[in-house]
Amino acid sequence: MTSLRSRLLLPLVAAILATPVLADEVQVAVAANFSAPLKAIGDQFARDTGHHLVIASGATGQLYTQIRNGAPFAVFLAADDSTPAKLEAEGAAVKGSRFTYAIGSLALWSPKTGYVDDEGAVLRRNDFAHLAIANPKTAPYGLAASQTLAKLGLTDAVQAKLVEGQSITQAYQFVATGNAELGFVALSQIYQDGKLKEGSAWIVPADLYQPIRQDAVLLAPGKDQPAAKALLAYLKGPQAAAVLKAYGYRQ
Repeated sequence: MTSLRSRLLLPLVAAILATPVLADEVQVAVAANFSAPLKAIGDQFARDTGHHLVIASGATGQLYTQIRNGAPFAVFLAADDSTPAKLEAEGAAVKGSRFTYAIGSLALWSPKTGYVDDEGAVLRRNDFAHLAIANPKTAPYGLAASQTLAKLGLTDAVQAKLVEGQSITQAYQFVATGNAELGFVALSQIYQDGKLKEGSAWIVPADLYQPIRQDAVLLAPGKDQPAAKALLAYLKGPQAAAVLKAYGYRQ
């Protein structure tokens, strides 16, 4: 009887194993600060679902312009909550799909050990030549940095020393390459596995800038794409939560 059952089951098992996984690609527009975490999440997502991410990163404002000009992104992971809400109101995103996937943190960073103190006093000393910052008009982390300087009463004092990048990635690169001694970056760019990767940093207190609530939204081209919806669901799950924590985000 056992032998007969085995002979009957073998063709069924073989048929199941031979059935192709219905995998798909998901076109994702992601704010520059979240590109590295998304790649890590995307690798796990691919292993778990078979779906693969095609990622385009940049400043949130620039990505918004691309979306409104017809870029075929299915999912948008912004660095703020206002831009996805605006896309939803304009009919470019699926209503009811928007949610906060992460809350970001701002940091003042230098690749030089001991250069930035843990209270940000280096800003008040003002003995640096260049301070990198992302464009406050297009990059939410740049806006947070601008708000921080205003709260500290340092806007006028450092204005002539600002080196402005179009995205938080470019601001980070200015510092990493030595074109600026220090700069405001996303904590996720310098923080991994629960610790600072290199250099010295001041994690800017959250009360110095408006909360960086980063929202995700399903865009119109993705409304009928199961893989895009699967990604949004995955961002709410435990695998994504572990990556977010490792990069210094909150949920």
